[in-house]
Amino acid sequence: MSEKHHSAAELLRELFPESYRELFGEGPADAPLTLGLYPVADGRLALVHGEQLAEFTPIAPKGSAALHCDLCHHTRSRSEAHIYRVVVAARRTRYVTLCTPTEGCQQRAGVKGLAALAERIFPIENIYAE
Repeated sequence: MSEKHHSAAELLRELFPESYRELFGEGPADAPLTLGLYPVADGRLALVHGEQLAEFTPIAPKGSAALHCDLCHHTRSRSEAHIYRVVVAARRTRYVTLCTPTEGCQQRAGVKGLAALAERIFPIENIYAE
């Protein structure tokens, strides 16, 4: 088993991003943005694009009609896909259908498919008063 070695700057960037920005600045402008769909607690998903984050909340399944995945564009049975709710503003919600599990779906869609999904979701407006 190979051991991974991380520099102090990498650990600082990952664990303490604000301190990293204070010490090293924003980082190289040509660095690729983080882009991905990740599972979180209770069946929810998180779409990450750069510093933006959207939470996808699953909706209880109803009916038996097939669903069309908005990410990989495959048609799936009700047991192979879920509908998710994404709150994008105070009074605006988007609904997205995704395959379950999403790993294979993301591979089929590729980076272009994830970027297209992110364009539909972001930017998310702050729904809480500051």
